[in-house]
Amino acid sequence: MDHHPVGLHCRRIHEVIAPWVGSIPNALALSDRDRALTYAQLDMATRAAAVQLRQLGVEPGDRVLLVAENCAALAVLVLAASQCDAWAVVVNARLSAREIDTFIEHSGARRVLYTARVSQEAKAHAARAGATMSAWSGIGDLAVGPLNPRARAEAVSDDPTDQVAAMIYTSGTSGQPKGVMLTHAGLLHIASLSSQLRRLSPKDTVYGVLPMAHVVGLSSQLIGSLACGCCLQLEERFSPEALCAMLRERKISVLIGVPAMYARLLDWCARTGTAFADHGLRILGTAGSPLTPELKQAVEAAFGMTLHNGYGLTEMSPTVAQTHLESPREDCSVGTPVPGVEIRIVDLASRSDVVPGEVGELWVRGPNLMKGYYRADDLTRAAINAEGWFNTGDLARQAEDGALYIVGRTKELIIRSGFNVYPVEVEQVLNSHPAIVQSAVVGRPVSGNEEVVAFVEVAAGMTLAREPLMAYLRARLSPYKVPSEIRAMTQLPAAATGKLLKHEIRQLALRQADARQGVL
Repeated sequence: MDHHPVGLHCRRIHEVIAPWVGSIPNALALSDRDRALTYAQLDMATRAAAVQLRQLGVEPGDRVLLVAENCAALAVLVLAASQCDAWAVVVNARLSAREIDTFIEHSGARRVLYTARVSQEAKAHAARAGATMSAWSGIGDLAVGPLNPRARAEAVSDDPTDQVAAMIYTSGTSGQPKGVMLTHAGLLHIASLSSQLRRLSPKDTVYGVLPMAHVVGLSSQLIGSLACGCCLQLEERFSPEALCAMLRERKISVLIGVPAMYARLLDWCARTGTAFADHGLRILGTAGSPLTPELKQAVEAAFGMTLHNGYGLTEMSPTVAQTHLESPREDCSVGTPVPGVEIRIVDLASRSDVVPGEVGELWVRGPNLMKGYYRADDLTRAAINAEGWFNTGDLARQAEDGALYIVGRTKELIIRSGFNVYPVEVEQVLNSHPAIVQSAVVGRPVSGNEEVVAFVEVAAGMTLAREPLMAYLRARLSPYKVPSEIRAMTQLPAAATGKLLKHEIRQLALRQADARQGVL
């Protein structure tokens, strides 16, 4: 049995494994560095974990926050939360204590669990929270945080289009976290695309390097793979050496990454003289941030096959558009809208649709659209209009053949190695430093990626040294949010009203050829 109608008879995400438990029980479902689970074992581990979650006081409608890096245990907990009708809230263990605490508080999680066995960062967070280690059948030891007696369960619906399966946090442009509520139906729709568009089957082994704390890793990678009977080979974090070993041994058939990952891989291969022409891959894809023609060509030359592109957002669970296996593209188009997803390209001024081929703001809607932002009805109403259109804030154009091109952003979002960085969050941390009056953070394009550049105005009579400031930032921000470059200025460019002129500041960031005045 190679295919089954993914999602057609499922109400909850944990149900996607049922056909494979019946038809290929001894086939590998999940593998990480120290454990492997067949579909039968995954089913048993999930059922046992669901029982244990209930014994820990988790009720239907509760949030279960998982501080983790990719591993089999995390995958089991996501499915077990679904069995309990609880929401899985996966957060990256590499986030700072401040960020983790903010998410715990905002989510009102009944319990917080930590994959302390596979992640030193998760272990440190667990120790700080007073979590205790406990044994879990089939997945080893996990650290369990104390019960939150103030937790309040949300209403539960039998309707998969209404019931939340998972919540993923993105930092809001206001600096406050936005909890994106993803429904079972939305995630199951994306899983069905894995079968339709990528033709995934039990013959495939998917390389699971994208963090499940982010939507592609949770949705397409985890649920999409399991829904198609694949084996998902999980990695806690990206390593060129580990990936090359897998490629040499022809152990993976599907590789989806972010552009920065491919850039690092090519750099490592060039430095070490590594080649992998005989790799056994069937699908090579990228998503998460803009792809440049230079990187696309270099990756395709290294692998000897097409690098497929795609576009999505956390709020769309995530897929909006994708290139097709049967019609590879030479350009950097993100492909055509996937089945079920509608798009509009809207003029910023008139709010009417642009003439085909012209650039406008991209609006999308479909069965995979989020339920909304948790505890933020105002933000939800601002993002989704009465007709169900979600304003992405991205600028796009659509060619005559239907191909979509993302050409820029109306927001100030920086995408660093596939992760979203909102300038205001970094600015707030910079501004909390006693020697900094104000700051401005912008993105600067680099090969296959964007880097974070900060401009700071130093308080009179104060001095600012790079290493103490970097230590201050690392203690309060995730590594990918820490600026690559910090420039000190006596006064930041500002209008008469005092409003910082971000356009001028971006131009300053691009002028790297200058004497790099003020670089710390």
